Order: sequence, then C-alpha cells, then structure tokens
Amino acid sequence: MSEQLNSEDIIVRDDGFHPLDVRAELILAPDTAPEELVDHLHRDLIGIDFPAFSDGRGFTLARRLRELGYQGRLRATGRLIADQYAMARRVGFDEVQVAADIAARQPQDQWVARSDWRDFDHRANLAS
Repeated sequence: MSEQLNSEDIIVRDDGFHPLDVRAELILAPDTAPEELVDHLHRDLIGIDFPAFSDGRGFTLARRLRELGYQGRLRATGRLIADQYAMARRVGFDEVQVAADIAARQPQDQWVARSDWRDFDHRANLAS
C-alpha cells in the first residue's frame, strides 16, 4: 500500500518537527507477517502503520526489520503520541509521521523532550 502525501502531516525527528516532503515506498500494516519482511529489505524508505496509539505491533516489526539488516529509513506512521517517541527510536525507527491534530495537541517541545531516547536504553544499561 502506498502512503498518501498529506501536506498537513508532520515528520518528527530528534531535532523537532519537519514538513512531510517524501512518501514512503511502502507502508506495512501492523499485522504484516514477519516472514514477509525479507521481501522489503532493498527499499529506501518503509513506513509502518500504527492505526491506534494502543496498537504496538509496529514496534515489533521495526525491531525485526533492523535485525534482518534493513539499512534504509524507517518511519512510524499513524496515531503515535509523544510518549511513544523514545520507544519508536529505540526499536529502529528514524522518524515518526503524525497528523496535524496530534501535532497540535502535542507540540514540538513534547516530542523533543523525548529525544534523549539513548539515555534510557535499558538493554544497553544491562550490558554494561
């Protein structure tokens, strides 16, 4: 499924909000079978859909793509909230695409406040 380019959507990265300027080559549904992921490792930009902030299956797909060696840009799309940004970054997402209504309710400073995601990498802390 290809992503609709909505000029009101916002891309969130560690340094704040950015305009949506490029669409993902593919948007994976949260129920995508893990064995299908290897078919997409060649793509430059993959999105993973989060139809609701309470649906965390996309986090597992992102982690699995990275474990399989995916090197491209990985974008979470849909209904994520600022509180989930650090988790999204830890599992391998490079950015989050949010709708204008979410960005209005949770402005840039709330997202940037969670951009210190590396400081709370519990797996790395356990390894040291």
